[in-house]
Amino acid sequence: MTSLRYEEKVALITGGSRGIGKGCVDVFVENGAKVVFCSNDDTEGQDMERNLNSRGSGKALFIYGDVTQESDIKNIVEKTVEKFGRIDCLINNAGTHPLSHTIDEFSAEDFRKLLDLNLINYFLFSMYSLPHLRKTDGNIINISSLVNQLGQEQAVTYVATKGAITSMTKALAIDEAKYNVRVNS
Repeated sequence: MTSLRYEEKVALITGGSRGIGKGCVDVFVENGAKVVFCSNDDTEGQDMERNLNSRGSGKALFIYGDVTQESDIKNIVEKTVEKFGRIDCLINNAGTHPLSHTIDEFSAEDFRKLLDLNLINYFLFSMYSLPHLRKTDGNIINISSLVNQLGQEQAVTYVATKGAITSMTKALAIDEAKYNVRVNS
């Protein structure tokens, strides 16, 4: 008999229809989890949900959402709990790496938009999910990048967002340890 490591666990994965997020969704469903994933591509998300539910050991639920909008983030968390009654794992993954540019080529407004997409959504998903994660001794996984320590040519703004994610992760891990919630990046 095959052991399903995440059977009956509920995972919420942001940016789940492509790249690292898609890989996370696939693995969690294959291991028996109930996975809610969000993306701003409705067609891609619905197709992926259908495909996963036809072959996986777990269950997938796609919810369309713009992770730069707090109301969408709150809605995604609420729908996850309404559907499955709990959250055991939050994977903050949604974000982007803009094209190469120097600091002179990136406006303050562009940087604010990147902060919303790459950092603020992690904060908000964590904030709205934590009341549920505390009930399950759950965990948060924040996808970051080694560039936060190494730097990267023509990527000042991107590197800054990833450094902030790593710092936020460390501080949140300290705060949430008393609730048995693990926070890692």
